[in-house]
Amino acid sequence: ISCRNALQSILSSMKQACEILTRDPEGGAARIPFETFSFLYSYLAGIDGEISETETNAFLQGIQEQADKHCGMVLIRHF
Repeated sequence: ISCRNALQSILSSMKQACEILTRDPEGGAARIPFETFSFLYSYLAGIDGEISETETNAFLQGIQEQADKHCGMVLIRHF
């Protein structure tokens, strides 16, 4: 699997995690706290091994900037 495919696979998993873990109603924004998103994403990227720590940190920094605008919550549209 190339890095691009690995990233797409992880993002698909993250979308599912948001939909499962959210407290939003069905069909809502599927928000989860940044801390939860960051933990899960870092874990999956680490297991995959195709995405470098630098790439992971840069991605999460961008997500955190978006989450900060939404009371610390990550929305699926952020990624």
